[in-house]
Amino acid sequence: MTLDIILDADPEWDSSIDWADLARSAATSAIAESAFPQLSAAARPVELSIRLAGNDEVHELNRQWRDKDRPTNVLSFPMAEADEIDDALTPGPELMLGDIILAHGVCAEEAADKAIPIQQHAAHLMVHGTLHLLGYDHMDDDSATDMEARETRALARIGISDPYRDRD
Repeated sequence: MTLDIILDADPEWDSSIDWADLARSAATSAIAESAFPQLSAAARPVELSIRLAGNDEVHELNRQWRDKDRPTNVLSFPMAEADEIDDALTPGPELMLGDIILAHGVCAEEAADKAIPIQQHAAHLMVHGTLHLLGYDHMDDDSATDMEARETRALARIGISDPYRDRD
């Protein structure tokens, strides 16, 4: 698979961290734990976009697209349908999975609350966002349980412990 990560980082994000490598690892591990692991053998390039933004930008997007007047940690905007993802083994044009946007302030605050490095929490959010691009959600208990299990396995692939383990 040729996975093209288009990464755009707001200056709030620490430029000493290799966000592109982290994004590639997170997305690749999420794909491996999804119902579409065949993407790793895709006959055509697969692309997703990750924007490391500030809270104000995510607040505006959240208000515009979800009618929620606040920033959130991550937003995902899927572009590919399940049948397009299934057809990724067939040669063709690049498959655009969609866009993921993380809010720096929310991400940093959540990481501090969990006493973990921001890059560890950002990796979790990138995995979470990638799974959303692949059709997963957490709208009910069963889908939330499935998505969290996939996130946990994907994060383990990149050496990050279960983020749900110590939840109250």
